[in-house]
This record gives sequence, structure tokens and C-alpha cells, in this order.
Amino acid sequence: MKYRNLGNTGIEVSEIGLGCEHLEKKSYELIKSVIDIAFENGISILDIFMSEPEVRSNIGKAIKGYRDKIILQGHIGSGWLDEQYGRTRKIDECIFFFEDFMKRLDTDYVDIGMIHYVDTKEDYDNIFEGEIIQYAERLKKEGKIRVIGMSSHNPIEALRAVKTGLIDVLMFSINPAYDILSEDTDIDGLFASKTYENENLNGINKVRNELYQTCEAMNVGITVMKTLGAGTLLNEKTSPFGIALTVPQAIHYSLTRPAVSSVLIGCNSPEQVLDAVKYENASDEERDYSVILSATSKFSAKGRCMYCNHCLPCPSRIDIAQVNKYLDLAKLSEQIPETVKQHYSLLNATAQDCIACGNCEKNCPFEVAIIDKMEEAKKVFGK
Repeated sequence: MKYRNLGNTGIEVSEIGLGCEHLEKKSYELIKSVIDIAFENGISILDIFMSEPEVRSNIGKAIKGYRDKIILQGHIGSGWLDEQYGRTRKIDECIFFFEDFMKRLDTDYVDIGMIHYVDTKEDYDNIFEGEIIQYAERLKKEGKIRVIGMSSHNPIEALRAVKTGLIDVLMFSINPAYDILSEDTDIDGLFASKTYENENLNGINKVRNELYQTCEAMNVGITVMKTLGAGTLLNEKTSPFGIALTVPQAIHYSLTRPAVSSVLIGCNSPEQVLDAVKYENASDEERDYSVILSATSKFSAKGRCMYCNHCLPCPSRIDIAQVNKYLDLAKLSEQIPETVKQHYSLLNATAQDCIACGNCEKNCPFEVAIIDKMEEAKKVFGK
């Protein structure tokens, strides 16, 4: 298992994480078996948004002995209301159910206190101009959470939150199908097949792309949900591209987006966990999503670097994807962020080492003018 820094939080997480949603209504024995196999294979981060009391208690029992080795992502605003899950923005309910979370998981702190499911302007305003963000900040000050996060499916509100500088982690739904949709697509639209019949869909949405780049520039780590599109991407009949992706391809797509630290895969059996962690031993060919996505007009990314590194190998050993990523980040604002300059300067080989052989351009499935990009990077960064 490989591990990544979670933005600038100082927390390190496994690049494959466990989404625990599908453990609800399962027996303790099954929950224990899933969590055990996850930890045995190096998974260190768990997302638990569910408010149902029994699943919280069972997960708490299952992680005994692991607590100091795992990163818990728990949600503020997820409540058990009228004997069912619901979102709440009432501060007394937020407090009650977050304290219930800590009690049932038998922990006196939560690593990532995730403000739960913020998808509308009205909801955003209510949270960031009201008591909930104040509660999250108080929890952080008291050491009951280590960092503040926010989960969202809406790139507009997610971008607003990131730009405030108040959140350290963003949980966001990322996969190649969602990335082509308009920024104002609601959560129901993400799952509706008719949404993808829009003839104007053509490549990654600009707001989504800006969101990922802004997170990278501001050192906000992203944890990913809906990597597999609830399984729709794995079947050619349900995939909006008419082509099925494999689990390694879908995971690799998310892990190659800027700022992504961990991809949280929902599992309800040990076999599903093992299927997800196979990614770590998959070959470059097995991970490669570019061949499939470059063949569909809906995902036209002609001329745009997808950071897939399909262009390699480079005789000068330039990490072309990283150079292009830092170039894109530098162009995001009028003044290049110092962190971007520093990261670029630490590369073993930079754009100045390009010998313009053209091998990379022959390999690139998205027809990126890489030699021109290297020249541009030399001008921007001075080397």
C-alpha cells in the first residue's frame, strides 16, 4: 500500500481507503472481517458518515486495537432522525450525534471532522455564516478533531468552501463520468442516465477542473467518494461512455487528479476489499484509463494533459505529468503560489531538460503539445 500526505494537515493516509456505508445492516462478524482485511492490506483511512447506532457501535468494536493506526473521517450533521438517517443543521442535533459518534466508536478524538453533505448555496450560507462552522472550529481548538473537512457533490459550493481557507480536507465525488457534467448538475442528475445524453458534454467541466487545481494550490487534501459511480462505470451497458472501465482504471483516474490523497471504496465483503487493493499491484497497462477515455467523444480532452503519464518513458527522465500539473497551477492565478514554485524546484528533472525528441507526443492519447508545454514551463519557472 502506498501512502500520501493529506494536504497540509500533517496526516498521512493510504491511497486506497474504506468507505463504510455498505456495512450498515450487516452483522458484527461481517463488519469485523471487512475491517480486519482492510487493515491487513494497509488501508488506514475509514469514512463513516452513517448515523444508524448499531453500525457505529459495531465499527467501534471492530477497530479496537487499531485506533492509533487509523484515520477516522466522521461527519458533523449526519443524524439519526425518526429512526432513519437524515442531514441536520440544528446545532444541538449536530453536537448530540457527533458526540454519539465518538462514544460509539470509543474514541476521544476524530481525525477529520467532516461537515456533512453541503450541496446548495442556501445550505452553504447557513453553515459558514452560522453555528456549525463555529462548532467545527471549537472542536479543532479543543483537540476533539484534528482537522476540518467538508463533503460535497457540488463543485461550485466546494470551491467556495476551499477558497475560505477554513477547511483542510474536501470529500468530493470524482470519476470520469461526473467530471464531464455541468457544474450545476444536482446529485440526482449524477445518477440519471438521461443526464449523459446531453450533446454538449465534451471533456472535463471547467469548474470541476478549477476545484481540483485550487485544492492543490491551497494544499487542501481531497478524499474521493463515488469512484466507481456506484458500479455504473464497470458495465458497458450502464457506463455513459458505452465502454466499461475496470476497478484499477477507475481508481487510477481519481488518484491522478490534482490534490487527491485517498480514494474511498465502499465495500461490504472481504472480497470487495481485496478487489480494491489489487490496484497496488496492477501494472501500468492495467491502470491505464487513457486508451478508453480518449476513444469516446464525450470525454474529449484533446490538447489537455490528463496527468496520466501515458507519455512516458522520457529519455531525460522528466515527470511530464508533474511539470504540466505545476504549469497548470501556476496559470491558475496571476501570482504563482510559493508552494507550487517549491514543488517544481524539487523535481529531479525539469522542463529545461527536455530535448524535444517528440517521443512523448507520439505516446499521448490526448494529443497534448508537450514540447510547447515544456517551453512554456521553462519561461514560467525559469528552468
